[in-house]
Amino acid sequence: MSTPSKPRMSEFQTGPIQPTSEWGSIEELFGKQKAYFGTDVTKTYEWRVDQLDRLVRMLKENYKRFADASCKDFKTAAQEKVFEVSASIATSEFTKSQLTEWMKPVEAPLPKFLAASGHKGMVYREPYGVTLIICPFNGPLLLSLRPAVGALSAGNPCILKLSEALLATDELLMELIPKYFEPEALSAVVGGREVVTNLLKLPFDFMFLTGSVGVGKVVMRAAAENLTPVLLELGGQNPAIVDETANIPDAAKKIVWGAMAWGGQWCTSPGYAVVHESVAEGFVAECKKAVVELYGRDPKSNSDYSRVISAAAVERLAPLIDPKKVVYGGKSDPAARYLDPTILYPISWSDKIMEDEIFGPLLPILTYSELGKLLAKVKSLPKPLAGLRVQPKSAGDRSCVAVPFIRGRRGKSDQCFLVH
Repeated sequence: MSTPSKPRMSEFQTGPIQPTSEWGSIEELFGKQKAYFGTDVTKTYEWRVDQLDRLVRMLKENYKRFADASCKDFKTAAQEKVFEVSASIATSEFTKSQLTEWMKPVEAPLPKFLAASGHKGMVYREPYGVTLIICPFNGPLLLSLRPAVGALSAGNPCILKLSEALLATDELLMELIPKYFEPEALSAVVGGREVVTNLLKLPFDFMFLTGSVGVGKVVMRAAAENLTPVLLELGGQNPAIVDETANIPDAAKKIVWGAMAWGGQWCTSPGYAVVHESVAEGFVAECKKAVVELYGRDPKSNSDYSRVISAAAVERLAPLIDPKKVVYGGKSDPAARYLDPTILYPISWSDKIMEDEIFGPLLPILTYSELGKLLAKVKSLPKPLAGLRVQPKSAGDRSCVAVPFIRGRRGKSDQCFLVH
């Protein structure tokens, strides 16, 4: 098997980005946050709520600017750029509403002999400390500010390492974060691989990464040097399984939307559809109709179809398209950061497009005859982040148990979606 075509760091660099500051000042900022955390002020309810209020105020007072920045970077679809801002606000407000309860000590079970002798076990939730959040490009606010909500609400000062691919969003965050937050509480830096390498050398108290498996390994190796706990939200090639009893038009439209929304650049997007052979032709036909219903006959002119992050990303994705298997789309324009919503059929497990996570608006369609053999095949592949099984309501949710979507390593995600 050839080497999988993983996204390269260079394809996320859409222009010349300079680090926000000299390395020495980043190291100084880290030291200030460590000292600030040592005062214990971040442990108070008042401090945590104040940070959430500042975040909500920043987003609400600059709502249109954030939405416009997201659009300029790549999320041209109206619902996507608005969702970036609205979901971040909603997360902050929900967290604030739950914070009092979350901060309460929790009684823990004890062995019977200790409980019988009058002992009582309590869990007091303590913040870790200074937190590094390494942000991806595909969620300009969702995957940067939402992790920050979790860190700040738990009493952790944090440094956001922003994705250098998001020129407009980065510029706005770098302008506004210092206006709304004390640097000891929340700061942001931007820069390339050198900045990340230097950040990973610092003894952070916690690290959070949303990114690829490859980058996850780099972060875990660096964290091991300081025994720093990590939370990794990684990707994978997510299957969508359609059996012969499914509502084919409904399933096709939902899977096509999932594969093409955000320009296909979302960690839980269906990476491929596997359809029972008896309904495969009908499913393909409905997928073609769904693309037109969702994005029209000229998606390139439709602002509700988002762009790919960079020309380099388009150039990585285009060679994955086998012209002989294109049933819809297939055209690309790197200069415009555009790739057609593309349906490919029939695809086999050995095709190049099946080697790794696609992370683009391409939907390969495979077929199966026996569910047991299909599940065995899925189990033999690298574990995905999410899975989708389309079946009628009466079938219950047994398929979610059968398909092993649990990552099995700390900090990974486990999601199984059942669409009726």
